Amino acid sequence: MIVDEIFPDVYIIKNKIHKDDRGTFQETYNRDIFKSNGFEDDFIQDNLSFSKKRGTIRGLHFQKGEFAQSKLIYVLKGKILDVFVDIRKTSNNFGKYFSIEISSEDSFLYIPRGFAHGFCTLEDETSVLYKVDNLYNKDHESGLNWKDPNLKIKWPSFQQYYLSEKDKSLPFFEALNKD
Repeated sequence: MIVDEIFPDVYIIKNKIHKDDRGTFQETYNRDIFKSNGFEDDFIQDNLSFSKKRGTIRGLHFQKGEFAQSKLIYVLKGKILDVFVDIRKTSNNFGKYFSIEISSEDSFLYIPRGFAHGFCTLEDETSVLYKVDNLYNKDHESGLNWKDPNLKIKWPSFQQYYLSEKDKSLPFFEALNKD
């Protein structure tokens, strides 16, 4: 396993891929190997997202308080622009975002607790699998508006984006400072 920090506390994790004339094989998750590389999360739930059309935006989501979640993200099919925003008020990077393209040919993205997370599909029929280390709690769900002018996120240029009504109405970043 190769671990590269791409933003403070956020990592790309590359697993060994075994290839032969049949295709490929890789071990996608091994708790002992993750722990030996410094990741202490106990992932307890897997989520699968399928998006029919490119330009689908999901997020920017997070869970508040005791229900905060670390995520381990893997693109099973297609390609995404993954975006995360540091919402840890004590962080030197509070309010900063980072984005990275991930495809089904890439490895995992690890995002710890304290980040809002979302992605935009860059291809039709994209599937994203992610593990979380805490159960979802509706009363603790929150998010940030994808079009927040203060975050200045550079989303891909599409003529049309596809979002849920809930995601369209998420609050702007400045609302976090009022909590």
